[in-house]
Amino acid sequence: MKKSEKEVLDLISHNASLSPAKISQRLNINEKEIVNIITRLQKTGVIVGYETIINWGKTDRDIVSAFIEVKVIPQQSYGFDAIAKQIYLYPEVDSIYLMSGGFDFAILIEGKSLKDVSSFISEKLSTLPYIQSTSTHFVLKKYKDHGAILEKEKKDPRLLVKA
Repeated sequence: MKKSEKEVLDLISHNASLSPAKISQRLNINEKEIVNIITRLQKTGVIVGYETIINWGKTDRDIVSAFIEVKVIPQQSYGFDAIAKQIYLYPEVDSIYLMSGGFDFAILIEGKSLKDVSSFISEKLSTLPYIQSTSTHFVLKKYKDHGAILEKEKKDPRLLVKA
């Protein structure tokens, strides 16, 4: 990968709303070349999407997030990739990761309610033939998401008195 591609990726990974003109200014690279780099990275599958980070806690939309640890029993001719594909095709699944350690997959899901999340686990995920066990961890509060701090530190309105 070229240095200019790495620099573009670094910038847009922190702020996907940067225009090619702004990227061009920051990197001192021709704007047309920036457009070509981004197009090439999209076509080769390096850039697979763009996302806005939203602090849903500051909206009236209720979302329940959960991390699910999953242990599986791989079947012959049906390895981790095939299992992951079957799981990530569910619309409830936001992210899935193959893990080392005490479990095989870490899955992040989101639902409208606790009932939605538990229904997904009990009616869809747990019923798959190769699922050995699951352990669910509900997110109580998000402080930082995808590198963005969600709750800015509030300043204490009281005066600091030195002794």
